[in-house]
Amino acid sequence: MRFDELNLNEAVLMGVDAMNFKETTPIQAATIPIILEGKDLIACAQTGTGKTAAYILPLLHKLTTEKHSNKSVNAIIMAPTRELAQQIDMQFEGFSYFVPVSTLAVYGGGDGMTWDIQKNALLNGVDIIVATPGRLLTLLEMHPVDLSGVRYFILDEADRMLDMGFFDDIMKVVKKLPENRQSILFSATMPPKIQQLAKKILCRPEEIKLAVSKPNDAIMQAAYICHEGQKMALIRELFGTPVKSKSIIFSSSKIKVKDLAYTLKMMKFSVAAMHSDLEQSEREQVLLDFKNGKIAILVATDIVARGIDIEDIGMVLNYDVPRDAEDYIHRIGRSARAGADGLAVTFVSEREQGKFHRIEQFLEREIYKIPLSPEIGKGPKYSPQAFEHQEKRKVFRKKGSNRQQKPHRNKPKFS
Repeated sequence: MRFDELNLNEAVLMGVDAMNFKETTPIQAATIPIILEGKDLIACAQTGTGKTAAYILPLLHKLTTEKHSNKSVNAIIMAPTRELAQQIDMQFEGFSYFVPVSTLAVYGGGDGMTWDIQKNALLNGVDIIVATPGRLLTLLEMHPVDLSGVRYFILDEADRMLDMGFFDDIMKVVKKLPENRQSILFSATMPPKIQQLAKKILCRPEEIKLAVSKPNDAIMQAAYICHEGQKMALIRELFGTPVKSKSIIFSSSKIKVKDLAYTLKMMKFSVAAMHSDLEQSEREQVLLDFKNGKIAILVATDIVARGIDIEDIGMVLNYDVPRDAEDYIHRIGRSARAGADGLAVTFVSEREQGKFHRIEQFLEREIYKIPLSPEIGKGPKYSPQAFEHQEKRKVFRKKGSNRQQKPHRNKPKFS
């Protein structure tokens, strides 16, 4: 479906054309008509499917064609990280070029001037606020902000926000919003806690759920089956020669991210770490340096990396196996963008074999296992079913050893 086949305002379509968007993605085709009708919506679609434009375009249409106050906040979009909030705000700037709509990203970090800009926007009115939950709640609690004019409330990457512990913050913001509003929730996954959140904030919502798509065929996937202690040696071997293209190393642990970045720096690589301990200005500088080629290798955690949108990434390395197939597809999808080829390599330790096997089952293919070099040493056999069985037996024995025996009760004697 083409965008001009949707009932979008001409000024919005001009912005779409200027952004060089032609055909809708499946999530856009499914959700834009529902949002235009004013219905609440819960949509499940993985990152990279075009869901940001799926709510930006109908929201711009509504703010262009319907009466609204210029002295109040009309729409609030909440995102889990500063990077994603900035990315959404940038897309608004592009699509709204021909539309008289104002937007502002509200997130932590920055200096006193940043705080004043965000505070004044909330107090004096701005059409669209794109905010992280913590910073928005802090501003609302410290200043008498009137949110009675909010007609649209959107949660983007809701599953990530709940993973980061923002449920209470979200509900506190919701209590400050008018009941007569349109609420939209986008999430990459649909666990029970998302369904619970949806019941609390949505009113008779339409539901759209798209199947997780398979990775780009241009991404060559491979894995090393190794012991946990061999992973750092593999890093040294893989990056022992100059890196020809940008690379991202993903790890589930903030501590591992710091250790990996330190090791690669000692090897004289241009590398930087992206994690939640960095100040906002430091994160922005790291991303800018990575985008401009001053940094060849970026080591990052999953949550912080959600805002990374850089085209020329040649390799993605999973130092740890992601928790599920959707996270795996999201990670390796950073590579092979804009028609380029890419490489995705995963280190799989014994304890991670079960998770990796489930990813292979989802992909409906066996990922090639690269043999370890003699210098690395012999790795474990890839036998995920056998290892999972051993782990279950260990858990069972541990539970059995911790079980307290009930005291024996003597049967009463009858004469």
